[in-house]
Amino acid sequence: MAETMNVTSNHTKKKLFIHGEWIEGKEYSELRSPYNEEVIAEIPMATAEDVEQAIAAAEKAKKVMAKMPAFERANILETLARKLEERLDEAATIIALEAAKPITTAKGEVVRTIETYKFAAEEAKRIHGETISLDAAQGGVNRIGYTVREPIGVIGAITPFNFPMNLVAHKVGPAIAAGNTIVLKPATQTPLSAFFIAELLEEAGLPKGALNVVTGAGRVVGDKLVTDPRVSMITFTGSPSVGIGIRNKAGLKRVTLELGSNAAVIIDKNVNIDKIISRCVTGAFSNQGQVCISLQRIYAHEDVYDAFVEKFVEATKQLTLGDPMKPETDVSALISPSDVERTLSWIQEAKQSGAAIATGGVREGNIVHPTVILQADPQLKVSCQEVFAPIVLINKVQSVDEAIVFVNDSNYGLQAGIYTNDVHTALNAAEELHVGGVLINDIPTFRVDNMPYGGVKESGTGREGLKYAVEEMTEMKLVVWNRN
Repeated sequence: MAETMNVTSNHTKKKLFIHGEWIEGKEYSELRSPYNEEVIAEIPMATAEDVEQAIAAAEKAKKVMAKMPAFERANILETLARKLEERLDEAATIIALEAAKPITTAKGEVVRTIETYKFAAEEAKRIHGETISLDAAQGGVNRIGYTVREPIGVIGAITPFNFPMNLVAHKVGPAIAAGNTIVLKPATQTPLSAFFIAELLEEAGLPKGALNVVTGAGRVVGDKLVTDPRVSMITFTGSPSVGIGIRNKAGLKRVTLELGSNAAVIIDKNVNIDKIISRCVTGAFSNQGQVCISLQRIYAHEDVYDAFVEKFVEATKQLTLGDPMKPETDVSALISPSDVERTLSWIQEAKQSGAAIATGGVREGNIVHPTVILQADPQLKVSCQEVFAPIVLINKVQSVDEAIVFVNDSNYGLQAGIYTNDVHTALNAAEELHVGGVLINDIPTFRVDNMPYGGVKESGTGREGLKYAVEEMTEMKLVVWNRN
């Protein structure tokens, strides 16, 4: 068993999890709180030898998992969900400590994580193929054909910091459900959540080697996972630049990439502004804007623009900033001081280019005040790149058609939303918006964990969401019987 983390401790030494054993690291790195920069743990830096052992362990456990009956895989995932429910407050505290996610939001993430593992357990029991009408072809008479789905094997999973528990679940859950084994590299800033889940899965009876957690440098851990021939699939959530690099190195491996976005919402005329302000503010500033589908761009029809801006700015000013451990906190620190500096430089660039800062644009320690920018040029970094910070742009448009052009004028295409009372406008937007998901009368930040989730262009390839991830993590095999 791993040592249970004392969430009030400032100095907990963690271990790698390889082949069901907790292994001391040869070197360690200090993990600091993004909020106050205090040391909260020491994290092992995996060597090439450690990664080799983890992959070997996953390879060894591959047959065990592939042969495990579906009900047993489901039971393990159901047990994990139950154990996580029992330790919900502890799990949320870990997230708040390592990611500076406000504790109320962190609890919401744990609740979603529990649901994600429950969905995974259900999907383990309904992986199926189909029968093929071979006699529809002249040469197929007296033959029976059907497909089955088989586990793909060893999966390399690389996860980000912003949802350190639920995005791990979106890779580990379907991998186990499908009968695969996993080598997991969590984000450098948020490994404690992954170690916590490994501990619970160990208690839940997951076979040794089915999950291995290795922390450390991307050039050591990530590169080995991407290039090792024993790893059959890479599933990655993170930046487009890293994702494109993975795709280029992976060869014939299966690769799913959940990458960046600068998600937008369109506000049509005649929309009841009062009903949507709170929702839009939440979409823009939840988790400090560090969400792949965080609301970054708002295109409001000229008929409602002034009223929308006034009420949005006023609601933004009401947000509570501060310590992530306080239940009333809405916005806390960005993940690193360098992200604070980058964010402020992008805001400064916008100001120098003539954009108006309606509120925010300043820092308080590692907290950047929620920032609303008006009249931003489409070529500015805050507009065309992913800010991953508490920044939202509000621009005036003359029509929904004009707004759709602005939304599509992006390297990204994850999700987009539109608020409208006109069904024809909604249907047209659903057809014309070039994104992975269109939300009608909602913000693009909407996600539940069983829906297909993924994007187009530089937002990635493949889909998450438990059923869809299981399909990505299995191989289809055709079986044909000759009755002649």
